[in-house]
Amino acid sequence: MSEIELNIRLYLTGVMKSWTDRIDSKDYLTPQRFIFNAMTELFDSLSENDIELIRLRYMERLTLSEVASRYLLSERTVRNHTNPTIKQVKEIIKQATEQAQHAREENQG
Repeated sequence: MSEIELNIRLYLTGVMKSWTDRIDSKDYLTPQRFIFNAMTELFDSLSENDIELIRLRYMERLTLSEVASRYLLSERTVRNHTNPTIKQVKEIIKQATEQAQHAREENQG
C-alpha cells in the first residue's frame, strides 16, 4: 500500500482524526495535524462524486477501468477527477515530511 493510499484510507475511515487527536500537541502544529487539516480542507472542497471516485479507487481498490465502467465514464474522465486530488495529497505528505525533518533538525541543534 502506498503512502498516498494509506493516508487516504486513514482519512476517509476517520482513523486519522482519532490518531491525530490522541497525539496532538498544543505547543505546535504536528505533522499529523498538518496532514489532517490539509486533507480536511482538500476533501471539503471536492464534490460528493469526486469523493466517491476516490473512495472506489483507494478504499475498494477498483481499477480505473472498473470505476469508469461502474459510472459509465471514460477512464480519462475518472483520471481527470481523481489525479488532481492525488497530486495534492502527495504534496501534503511531502510538506508534512519536510516540516517534521525541519523540527528534528531544530531539536538536535
